[in-house]
Amino acid sequence: MVAGSDAVGVNDLVDAAASLVREPLLRRALLEIVLVGALGGVVGVHVVLRRLPFFVMTLSHATLPGLVVASLLGVSLVLGAAVAAVVVVGVVVLVGVAGRIEDTSGVGVVLTGSLAVGALVLSIGQGTARDLSAFLVGSVVTVRPLDVVLTAGLGLLVVLVLALAHKELVLVAFDPAAADAAGYQRGPIDLLLLVTVAVTLAVAVPAGGVVLSVALLVTPASAARLWCDRVVTTMALAATFGVFAGVVGLVASAAWDVAAGAAIALAATAVLAGSAAIRALAPSRGLRRT
Repeated sequence: MVAGSDAVGVNDLVDAAASLVREPLLRRALLEIVLVGALGGVVGVHVVLRRLPFFVMTLSHATLPGLVVASLLGVSLVLGAAVAAVVVVGVVVLVGVAGRIEDTSGVGVVLTGSLAVGALVLSIGQGTARDLSAFLVGSVVTVRPLDVVLTAGLGLLVVLVLALAHKELVLVAFDPAAADAAGYQRGPIDLLLLVTVAVTLAVAVPAGGVVLSVALLVTPASAARLWCDRVVTTMALAATFGVFAGVVGLVASAAWDVAAGAAIALAATAVLAGSAAIRALAPSRGLRRT
C-alpha cells in the first residue's frame, strides 16, 4: 500500500514536470521562476555579505502599494513593484542621511507605513482581481508575457551593473576602511546596491509575493556561502540553487496543487538545511565571514 502511494507520488511529479514544458501557462511560469531564481541568487550574495536580510524583508513588504496600484490600473505588477521599491529606497536613504532616527527605526517605519498604504488602497480600490493574500504570497502561474519580458530585461541590467561595480561592491562589503582609504565614496556604492536589490525584488514579488520573495534572495545565497570561498563562484552556485528551488517548488505546486510561492520557499529552505547539515558533518573553510 505504501509502495503504491509512493508510485502515485512519483507519477504525479513526473506528470507535473512534463506539464511545465507542455502547457503554455506553466511554461511561462517556468521561464519566470528560472529568471527570478538565478537573479535572486546573484544579488542575494551581496545581500548576505552586507547583512541586509532585514532590509530586504522590509523592502519586499514595502512594494505592496505598488503591486496594488498596478493591479488596479491593469499594468504589469513588475513595473508597479519596481516603482514602489525604488521610492522606498529613496525614503530610507533620506531618513538615514537626515539622521533624525536610527536606520533600523527608519526601516521599521517604512515597513509599517507601506503595508498600511497598500492595505488601504486595496480596501478602497474597485475592480481588482486579487485579494490581499494573493499579493502576500504571489502567484507565479499568473504572470503575464510582459512580466517575463520585464524580468529578463531588468535582470540583465542588474547583472551588468553588478559586473561593472563588482570590485567596489566587494571591497566595501569586506573592508569598508580600505574602501575609504582608497578614496571610494561609500554612499553612492551603497545606494547602487540598494537600487539593484530593489529592482530584483520587483521582479521576484509578483511570483513569490511580498512575504515569500525574500527567500529567493537570502536562502540560496546563504546556502552557497557554505560551499564556496570566492564571491563569483558563490554567485554562480547561489543562482543554481535559486533555479533549482524554483523549479522544484513549481513542480511540487503543479503536482499537489499547493501554493507555488510557499513550495518554492520551502524548497530553498531545504537546500540551505541540507547544505548546513552536510557542511556540519564535513566542515571546511568557507567564505570569509563579514
